[in-house]
Amino acid sequence: MSDSITASAAAAAAAGLYTTNASRLPVKTLGQDDFLKLLVTQLSAQDPLNPTKDTDFIAQMAQFNALEQTKGMGDQLSSLRLEQEFLQSHQLLGRTVELQDNGKTISGVVSAMRVEAGVPKIEVNGHLYGLDQVRTVTVTPTKG
Repeated sequence: MSDSITASAAAAAAAGLYTTNASRLPVKTLGQDDFLKLLVTQLSAQDPLNPTKDTDFIAQMAQFNALEQTKGMGDQLSSLRLEQEFLQSHQLLGRTVELQDNGKTISGVVSAMRVEAGVPKIEVNGHLYGLDQVRTVTVTPTKG
């Protein structure tokens, strides 16, 4: 068996998952198309006298499906977190905040909300700050 190539090695080579050097380090992650290529290569490279059980293929597909769902859930959580930050920064408009910036405490009224590189920032005293810098929030007293 040392001269023959295993089905998994053939599948990995067909999918382009390894470099050609002896260390055989992975160079990318699997996607749905790569999984299908692996499955087809595995089916075509199997021993016809000792075929792979269908339950093994079902288990592989279930694992891949779970991985895809987990990845999708992570993306949705990131999106939800960003939406929450937009809501939080919007609710701070007109409020007095204390911020921590490089060891200094800054106090002022939130005058605007801006987005930089897809991340909401609040404007206090003409400077932009991240929500993670906010230490306290108080209602700004109205004049009149």
